[in-house]
Amino acid sequence: MVFRRSDRGHKRSATDPVTLKLLVAGGFGVGKTTLVGAVSEIRPLRTEEVLTEAGRPVDDTHGVENKRTTTVAMDFGRITLRDDLVLYLFGTPGQDRFWFLWDELAQGALGAVVLADTRRLADCFAAVDYFERRDIPFTLAVNVFDGAVRYPEETVREALDLDPDVPVVLCDARERDSAKQVLISVVEHAMATGAARRAAAV
Repeated sequence: MVFRRSDRGHKRSATDPVTLKLLVAGGFGVGKTTLVGAVSEIRPLRTEEVLTEAGRPVDDTHGVENKRTTTVAMDFGRITLRDDLVLYLFGTPGQDRFWFLWDELAQGALGAVVLADTRRLADCFAAVDYFERRDIPFTLAVNVFDGAVRYPEETVREALDLDPDVPVVLCDARERDSAKQVLISVVEHAMATGAARRAAAV
């Protein structure tokens, strides 16, 4: 069954829409849950738990001291970009101890968003490395937090040693339109990458 925003009062199209899977990844507290929630047209599925004293030795809250919850499995949302194109979004947990879930979540993914916080830029190295090693196209989205320094695209690209073809965009994970543009960037980049690989194989 294909889920739609609403089937009431609308004729079903002759063909079912294409459904694509995207991951939303990045470090702890970078805004993954916020982005999925901002853009999803359904009530997002969240697996958040309250941060506890027991987790303080392993959860680095430097720079995000006000964070009270953390994703322990995944976030899930859905957005219809066009009548014939639906994205399923899977937000990954950010802490090292939950990385065993990433391989399961990454199966069948067209591409990914790697969210970055310039105050804790090193936190997204692991996600960048993960997708590079598995040849999964991704867009690097710098989440513009209040009070954070804004750096030029090339400065961020150089700091993370990104390949020239990897898109780098600024976004506000709280804003639906901003988050939507990030997802569009991922889809376009993934499609262009796939086309280039097919051409090279001929």
